[in-house]
Amino acid sequence: MEKIEKKIDLWLEDNYDLATKIEITRLQKDDPQQLSDAFYRNLEFGTGGLRGVMGVGTNRMNQYTVGAATQGLANYLIQQFDQEEIRVAIAYDSRNNSRFFADIAADVLSANGIQCFLFSALRSTPELSFTVRKYLCHSGIVITASHNPKEYNGYKVYWQDGGQLLPPHDKNVIKEVEKISKLNQVHRNRNSELVTMIGKETDEQYIENILELTLHPEALNAKNNISIVYSPLHGTGGVIIPDVLKRSGFHHVAVVEEQVEPDGNFPTTPYPNPEERSTLQLALEKADKINADIVMATDPDADRVGVAVRNNDGEMVLLNGNSVAALLTYYILSEKKRNHELTGNEFVVKTIVTTELISDIALDFNVGCEDVLTGFKYIAGKIAEYEGKKQFLCGGEESYGFLIGDSVRDKDANVTCCLFAEMTAMLRTEGKTVVDLLHQLYRDYGYYYEEQVSITKKGASGAVEIRKMMQTFRENPPKMIASSQVTKFLDYKQQICIDTIADKTIKISLPSSDVLQFYTEDGTIITVRPSGTEPKIKFYFSVKEKVKGSETIEEVERLLKTRTEKYIDHLLTSK
Repeated sequence: MEKIEKKIDLWLEDNYDLATKIEITRLQKDDPQQLSDAFYRNLEFGTGGLRGVMGVGTNRMNQYTVGAATQGLANYLIQQFDQEEIRVAIAYDSRNNSRFFADIAADVLSANGIQCFLFSALRSTPELSFTVRKYLCHSGIVITASHNPKEYNGYKVYWQDGGQLLPPHDKNVIKEVEKISKLNQVHRNRNSELVTMIGKETDEQYIENILELTLHPEALNAKNNISIVYSPLHGTGGVIIPDVLKRSGFHHVAVVEEQVEPDGNFPTTPYPNPEERSTLQLALEKADKINADIVMATDPDADRVGVAVRNNDGEMVLLNGNSVAALLTYYILSEKKRNHELTGNEFVVKTIVTTELISDIALDFNVGCEDVLTGFKYIAGKIAEYEGKKQFLCGGEESYGFLIGDSVRDKDANVTCCLFAEMTAMLRTEGKTVVDLLHQLYRDYGYYYEEQVSITKKGASGAVEIRKMMQTFRENPPKMIASSQVTKFLDYKQQICIDTIADKTIKISLPSSDVLQFYTEDGTIITVRPSGTEPKIKFYFSVKEKVKGSETIEEVERLLKTRTEKYIDHLLTSK
C-alpha cells in the first residue's frame, strides 16, 4: 500500500493533466479499491504485449503509460541500432483511443529521431507485421486489445523480423520503461518530418501477397458457387477481407451491415470475440436468411477469425480454433503433396495447448511439427529460427489464430478467410463439405475433443489468487485425476518433465514459462496457465479416442464430452 500511495502522490504532484488529477481525486473518495487496482503495478508485456483497461493509473492504458512504453522502446532501439536510421511502423484498430495512442507513439518516436510509418486510418495487426518487413523497419507498434471487451486497449510491439517481441528484447524494453519515473523523461514533441503517412499503396502490396498464397487461383467456377457471410465486428477486417475475397474469385460475399462501421463501443455485441456464438449471432441469422455456406467473423484487429459452416443437415455449426487449424493444415499439406511440392524439408508449428491432431497430420505427410509455448510470437520465433534452413508452411493455435506463409509473422485472419473459403469451394467440387472432411480426419487420426475453462480473478487480489492456485498445482500435483493416473507432470517454469511411470525427470527444451501440464494414462492432456493478456487462469482439456468402424462420430463425441466433464469437475472443484 505504501508503494501504491507513492505512485498516486507522484501523479497528483507531477505535471499530469488536470482531468487525470480530478479522476484520481474522485476515485480516492468514491472507489479506493479501483484506485488501488489502477496503481498496484505497472502494465507488463505478456504473450500479447501491453494490454489493460483504459483509465488513470500505472496499471491502465492511458496517454502516460503509452508514452512511457514508447520512450522505453525508443531508448532500447537507439541502444540496439545506434549507427542506423531507425524505422518503425505504427498501426491501430477501431477501439476507443486507438488513433490517439498511435499518435502519441509517433510523437515520442519522432521526437527521439526515429522515422515513423503511420497508417492514415485503421489497419489490421497482420498488415502491420507485413509492413514491418516490407519497409525494412526495426520495429513495429499496433494499438489493439484484440478480442477483449470495449474497456480495454493494448500496445503490441514487433521486432524487425515482423514478429512480436521475444526474449531478451521484451524484458529489456520493460527494463527501459521501468527506468522512466518522471514525465520529463518522455519526449512528446513530434518531428513531423520523421512521420510518413501510409495507406492504400501498402494495402495493395499486402493483398497481392495474400493472393499469391492461394493454392487454386484458377478455380473460379468452384469459388463462384460458394456463398459467404462475413462480419468485421466493427473492426479492421472490413478494410481488406471483402475485397481480397472478391479478387480471389468469391463473388457471393454478404457483409453484415450492422457490424461494418468501425466502432470501439461494439454496439451490436458486448464482447467482440469471434470464439463466442453470441458474437456471431447476426452473421448466423443472415446466413440462414440467404442460405450461405460459410460464416466468418474477425476480431477488431483481424488476426483471429471465427468460422461456422453448414452441416449435412443444413444447420450452421461453429468450428473451434483447433478444428479450423487442423482442417487448414490438412488442406495445405494435401494440396502441396498433390502438386509434388513436399520435399521433406517443410514444417508446421503449433502451441503446446493446440490440438495434437495437427501433429498426427504432419507426421502422416512426413512434415515436421514444432511445439512452442502459448502465444503466436513463439510461432514467429520458430519461423525465424529455421529461416533459410526449412520451409514454413503454416502454424496455428487453439485461440482462433492461423498463419499461412512467412511474409507475415503473426496470426492473419485476412489470409485465413481467403484460404478457408477456397478449401470449402474445392471440397464442393468433390461432393464434400467441411464437416465431411473434419469427420474424415477423426476417422483417420482419432477424434480429438478439446475444451477450455477460464476462471476470472480481477484486480490485485485476483492476481494473488491466481498465483496461489498455480503454486498449489505446482507443489502438490495430483497423482490421479478422475480415476485416471497421471503418468507425466510437466512444469515449464522449472523446465522439467517428471515421468511417474519410469520414475525419472528430464529437461524441457522450451523457454521457462508459468505453465503446467498433466498427462494421464488414457491419453488425456490437461494444461493450466495464467493468461498473459487477461485476469484469468486457464485450463485446457484434450481427450482422444479412436473411432471404430461401426461407431458414429456423434457417439464418440458424447463419450469424450462425458470424460472431459469428469476431468473438469475433479480438477476445478478440488482446488
